[in-house]
Amino acid sequence: MGKAPRDIPVDQLTAEQAAEELAGLAAEIRGHDKAYYQKDAPLVSDAEYDALRRRNEAIEALFPELVRPDSPSARVGAEPAAGFAKVTHRVPMLSLSNAFSDEDVADFLSGIRRFLRL
Repeated sequence: MGKAPRDIPVDQLTAEQAAEELAGLAAEIRGHDKAYYQKDAPLVSDAEYDALRRRNEAIEALFPELVRPDSPSARVGAEPAAGFAKVTHRVPMLSLSNAFSDEDVADFLSGIRRFLRL
């Protein structure tokens, strides 16, 4: 019995395994988006969710011919629950950037300094 695609490093996936995993990731991330945005009941931590999205994006980068029409990388979040109005922030929400390395943090801080003209 072979390994499940999720257990295989992205650069070692076959096209068939990549397609299978992209389908699974699309469904899984869609479920997490719905739980978070519509039910206010996240099923995984932010770090686990981000890891799923990063894996999806890494597979798509190696297999661009397999990018699905329902790819999580083609959308942000899910439809909000009924009753929420759109909010325009007077000040950009700069904290909404993801940082996964020291370089990411340095880039984020540099962007804030530029924005604040420091």
